Amino acid sequence: MGVKGFQDYIEKHCASAVVPVELQKLARGSLSPVLVPRPSLSLHPSQGLSLANNVTLCCHLPRLAAWVWLYQERGWSYNKGKEKEQDAAEFSFVSTLREHAGRYRCQYQVSWSVGASEKSDPVELVLTDHSYSPPSISIHPEQGVEMGTNITIRCWNKDYGATFLLHKDGSSAPIKHQDPSGGGAAKFTFLAVTPADSGTYRCSYRLRGYPFVSSPRGDSVMLEVTPTAALSGGSEPPICMPPVMDGWLRVCIQSAWGLWLATGTPKHLDPTGAVEQSCANLVMALVRGFVAALVFGLGVFFVIDARSLWIRRDDNCAAITSISLEVAEKAITPVPKYPFSVLLIHCFLF
Repeated sequence: MGVKGFQDYIEKHCASAVVPVELQKLARGSLSPVLVPRPSLSLHPSQGLSLANNVTLCCHLPRLAAWVWLYQERGWSYNKGKEKEQDAAEFSFVSTLREHAGRYRCQYQVSWSVGASEKSDPVELVLTDHSYSPPSISIHPEQGVEMGTNITIRCWNKDYGATFLLHKDGSSAPIKHQDPSGGGAAKFTFLAVTPADSGTYRCSYRLRGYPFVSSPRGDSVMLEVTPTAALSGGSEPPICMPPVMDGWLRVCIQSAWGLWLATGTPKHLDPTGAVEQSCANLVMALVRGFVAALVFGLGVFFVIDARSLWIRRDDNCAAITSISLEVAEKAITPVPKYPFSVLLIHCFLF
């Protein structure tokens, strides 16, 4: 009879009865719906399905529910209700047909007093039809390529109006697809490839009108991306210096660079981290250059200071010698004459 019919019955046969406010709101449709979490949908097995295989779609419920629906996009729906509340519902197809292929979502309802949940995220059921001929594939350039090279993979078949898909071994979903252009072929271009693009590639196609029925995957091609060649053993990375620099600073940095090379420069740089290694080397060279410049400056300072000390000692020695001669001339008692070597020792001591 429903809530609205129950309210009409009460008003007609029991005019003096009082209907609860919440029941009146529910009958008028003004009661706010209770929000329930969205379910999730999974496919078992998840890939590699062909026509006539058995497949199960499982709707996982975050709350116990009494009713569960499975919807096929642009198609039909399945309804599953149980007297006992459940936390999951399975929908199985035995010996799948073309009509079973498609995109699915599920939905549930906890009870008649609570609204239905939102629909789950979609899950695609793709079936392989082995009556389709596998597509052909080619790659250019064919041999191993270096990083940064552009490569092209071409797929084709004898049928027109097909959507081509490019698969990489190890990936569950196609990595690229190309809508039909009427030529029966598709080109997939990779710009500036890296070692991450290395792998085995295959093609498949889906005819117009059956977007979830696929051909078998065809033959494979191998893409091998080699890292950029390392610097030769005899060459070293150049040091970067501004075009205008004081001569002494340039000499110090170059001296520090030579010292750094002598203390052990890595001869082979890792190609994947060449930029980072070059920056680290430059920073290390600048630090060592600063230390070398400091040591050089201290050395110059000590040399100049020692030279001035020697000059002062020479002046003192000359003064002492002249005084000694004057005293010797004025003295009454004759002063014994010492050899010249003794005088020199006296100068150094004072």
